[in-house]
Amino acid sequence: MMRLVIFQRRVLPSLALGMLCAIPAISQQAAPQSPAQQSTPTQPSASPDQKPEDSQGPTETIKVGVNVVQLFFNVKDKHGALIPNLTKEDFEIYEDGSKQNLKYFTAETNLPLTLGILIDSSGSQLRVLDMEKEVGGAFLKQILTDKDEAYVMDFNVDADLVQDFTRDVHRLQAALNKVKINSGVTFGTNLPGAGGGPVPTASQRGTVLYDAVYLSAHDMLAKEVGRKAMILLTDGEDEGSRLKLLDAIEAAQKADAIVYVLLCADRGFYGSMGVGYGGEGEMRKLTEQTGGRVINVGNKFDKLKEAFDQVANELRSQYNIGYTPSNTKLDGGYRKLEIKNKQNYKIQARAGYYAGHSQD
Repeated sequence: MMRLVIFQRRVLPSLALGMLCAIPAISQQAAPQSPAQQSTPTQPSASPDQKPEDSQGPTETIKVGVNVVQLFFNVKDKHGALIPNLTKEDFEIYEDGSKQNLKYFTAETNLPLTLGILIDSSGSQLRVLDMEKEVGGAFLKQILTDKDEAYVMDFNVDADLVQDFTRDVHRLQAALNKVKINSGVTFGTNLPGAGGGPVPTASQRGTVLYDAVYLSAHDMLAKEVGRKAMILLTDGEDEGSRLKLLDAIEAAQKADAIVYVLLCADRGFYGSMGVGYGGEGEMRKLTEQTGGRVINVGNKFDKLKEAFDQVANELRSQYNIGYTPSNTKLDGGYRKLEIKNKQNYKIQARAGYYAGHSQD
């Protein structure tokens, strides 16, 4: 397996420390990128062993100085069942409405996978966290091969790297087991004897979900190659992130990372707190733009296990298309992608890329 070394692994105890420096600069760069508000991902990457135009595709993928756009995607029927055994002739790909000539096409089941598990450990997950850790650990044992790598992050009032890249499933499972609830509840000055009122008041510092996605994409996945995905175990509620949803989407797009959200929302928690739940809509925006999807599991063990099984099947049943864009400008601009299928099956794919970003 050929892969790029990202960087020397950080000795920082938390990704949140790096965020203090990284986020302001990136936010300024991301602001003018209005196309991210409509669609998405990126990363012209190249296939290693370049074949002629009719090649069925590479066995592994590395970045070289050739502008080749690579796109992993799933194909489903109207009932959501995966469709295997399609061929190059079944697809056409368009960039900004212009048809492109395919350089390679293949059905990928064994290409190395780089996977990030992001687990929400804020107060709202108190009743579902143990379930997430148990089923998430079983999923990693099921899906990872000796060619794959994964890491674990948790997020609450901060985003922390619990386990760096590893192929050791036991380390990953141990990392999940370390995750603890951190609600970020702090008490104000209305404490008895402190000159305040007789009743203490508490404030929730929030859940930095968008910051966590950004950091996972920008710090962990951006310089990795091949198939990359994030799986978020969360209720989808963000409060307190320095970045916006669009920043998180753009970072995931530029890292060429598929994002899945397993929506573990304990509606009873919100009812007991007297607040409404509204995280699902934003998570659908995040996943649709990056080629993943939202799977709603509530607080049910069986539903979460089924959701992980679905994600595993999709990640192991992808098609891979590569082409050299007819628009050769590497200007960092956003290019909209569309895959068309002759049988009118549903295509689950990222919506675009940023030209030349991987060469920056």
